Amino acid sequence: MAEAKPKPKIKKEAVEMPKQAPKERVKNFNEVALGYTEAQALEEAGRCLQCVKPQCVSGCPVEVPIPEFIKCIREQKYGEAIAKIKEKNSLPAVCGRVCPQEEQCQAKCLVGKIGQPVSIGRLERFVADWERENGFQMPEKAKPTGKKVAVIGAGPAGLTAAADLAKLGHDVTIFEALHMAGGVLVYGIPEFRLPKKIVQNEVNYIKKLGVDLRLGYLIGRIHTIPELLKTGYDAVFIGSGAGLPQFTDVPGENLGGIYSANEFLIRVNLMKSYKFPEYDTPMRIGKHVVVIGGGNVAMDCARSSMRLGAEVCLLYRRSREELPARKEEIENAEEEGLVCRFLAAPLRFIGDEKGWVKAMECQAMELGPPDASGRRRPIPVPGSEFTMETDTVIIAIGQTPNPIIQRTTEGLLVNPKHGTIIVDENGKTSLDGVYAGGDVATGAATVISAMGMGKKAAKAIHEYLMNKK
Repeated sequence: MAEAKPKPKIKKEAVEMPKQAPKERVKNFNEVALGYTEAQALEEAGRCLQCVKPQCVSGCPVEVPIPEFIKCIREQKYGEAIAKIKEKNSLPAVCGRVCPQEEQCQAKCLVGKIGQPVSIGRLERFVADWERENGFQMPEKAKPTGKKVAVIGAGPAGLTAAADLAKLGHDVTIFEALHMAGGVLVYGIPEFRLPKKIVQNEVNYIKKLGVDLRLGYLIGRIHTIPELLKTGYDAVFIGSGAGLPQFTDVPGENLGGIYSANEFLIRVNLMKSYKFPEYDTPMRIGKHVVVIGGGNVAMDCARSSMRLGAEVCLLYRRSREELPARKEEIENAEEEGLVCRFLAAPLRFIGDEKGWVKAMECQAMELGPPDASGRRRPIPVPGSEFTMETDTVIIAIGQTPNPIIQRTTEGLLVNPKHGTIIVDENGKTSLDGVYAGGDVATGAATVISAMGMGKKAAKAIHEYLMNKK
């Protein structure tokens, strides 16, 4: 009887993705992560166990068939790999760069029980970039249904819903308030993490599906949702995001040199102030910058500020263990020179004779019992006040939805505390034919969670339209 062949050993360490060196990348806005070569992608794909009952798929909000697309990579069938991904995900080049796979699909990877999980996101990026270089493969579309859907917002939720509805045969129009599609992908996430040409390439794919994209349309001002429903649209999806910044509400917050993260990142990313004077968007930023907050947006602000020539300190009211930003982003920022000051919060901002911020009075904090978020609540330490000098302050402590749509849509139920639109598990709002998803329904969250809501809502809208009499 022939002896069974021994199973090949699984390499415990993931293949590292090449990156720009910290001392070089902190001087430019070029993409930090350089992507896998073909050889590196094949080596990493070879670590996948091809599980009969894959747990990784259950960790993906859009249910990408992960083992199937990785198997295609192993067989060097890259066109088939990207086609498999796009059965579920219309923005793979984006997700491969900014999705927190370590908390989702990769967290459930069985290889992660013996070593590092398979780098699913990096492999997704590899095949998405391959497609960009080799041309789109357009999927089959259902026959036209004769139904029209208005999608409000060209961010991750809106783009995903629009793509799925178009493939189901519906006539879809996206109304986007800004002059460029992409939402937070273009105004919020810096070029060095997500190049804008990547976003526009994904947008072009969705337009090729037949989606009509209308830029510069602020719904709630140009048209209201009731007007859209009266002028030929059979359903509406609201994916307008969370673009209203939150502030600290401490004295002196209106001084010059204090930015919300939204304003700062819009100036840097969408208006390209880092290319001044090539782009006419001057922005005053001093030598010493303090960023208040600890999430991915705070890291984006800090890393952008360093690339603009500043020394940056992150002020966070909890400890390092509670930082909500991705571990990868924290490590990248610290490699680039970020200094962190934990367990501290601002008390007041101090201005100079011209009305510009020059210092901050702060107070030390200690951690008490958990609050509603599940994290330990920061409590002020009496008598612990101290002063920090600064030229610029960026406040990155969260965003809520812009209330324009909510205020101009009678009967739309809204959470009075957060301003988010109340929806059921499929994205249906309190109004017939009106659905919502992404940050406008959840508050600020991840790109992939917004996409997951967009997919669920698209399916629900399709069922609503097909059963509508």
